[in-house]
Amino acid sequence: MSVRSGLKAVAEAGLARSGIAILPRLALSRQSLVLAYHNVVPDGCPPFGDRSLHLPHRMFVRQLDHVLRTYSVVPLEDMLARPPAGGRRPRVAITFDDGYRGAVTLAVDELAKRGVPATLFVAPAFVGGNTFWWDAVTSSDGRSLDGELREHALQELRGEDQAVRQWAQECGFRIQAAPDYARAASEDELQRAVRHPGITLGSHTWSHSNLARLTVAELRSELARPLAWLRRRFTAVIPWLSYPYGIAVRAVEATLLAAGYRGALALGRGWFSPDRVNPWALPRVNVPAGLSFNGFVLRSSGLLYAPHGQGGAGHGGLP
Repeated sequence: MSVRSGLKAVAEAGLARSGIAILPRLALSRQSLVLAYHNVVPDGCPPFGDRSLHLPHRMFVRQLDHVLRTYSVVPLEDMLARPPAGGRRPRVAITFDDGYRGAVTLAVDELAKRGVPATLFVAPAFVGGNTFWWDAVTSSDGRSLDGELREHALQELRGEDQAVRQWAQECGFRIQAAPDYARAASEDELQRAVRHPGITLGSHTWSHSNLARLTVAELRSELARPLAWLRRRFTAVIPWLSYPYGIAVRAVEATLLAAGYRGALALGRGWFSPDRVNPWALPRVNVPAGLSFNGFVLRSSGLLYAPHGQGGAGHGGLP
């Protein structure tokens, strides 16, 4: 651990133990928060791919139990409704992007044990054990795409999986295999997950492209296809979208409405008032794997915010 990381950990621990995190919660009793996760992996797994996306199982359980002690966990669809009169606890919804196998199995098992609702956002093009480019592309020294290379992948290559892989290989990057937990879940695994009350599925577009770079026709397809695909196969589907790479685009909102969506998730300073929020860009607090438990306590309380877009390298710093 670096000196800077050590000092940060000490500061977070001091704030968390001081009880100061209780103060903003008291002021947030009429507001809501959406937590953004990606994957949950077995403890002791070696680092892999975009490391910030793969949260160890033990840490997820610890965070989940803290949330249950502190907040009222509600389904995502309730986020736009006013909190019930007399409710003292702020409301929290839990979401997972990408449909990782670890999230669909390990995380859902923990949620089901506690009767906790959550929404899994799925990109159907990857369902069935496929990997995502941000976990597959790596340099000879184990680095993922970052900085200008990442920006090129998201903007010029539109975040399209095959285009990024091909370009990365031409630049000398390697394409590596992914462990099972870092692959997209299968249809059967998704079916088992939604058998648990409160577990729902939402759209993460069809192929996880950057919506801001698509043509009108491509955009319509990316939004309409996944919702239709999910509804043909599952009953626990909600008409909500999680923007790929966290890139919310105001010009997309009319297309979302036409495709039958009722809400969409972006990133930002997480707490919001249901009657003062844009339903097409609901903010979320990202929970990266490198966040300490005390950091999680402070971030979820509203005391500590990540800079907009803090997340994984493969997602352009966005979940």
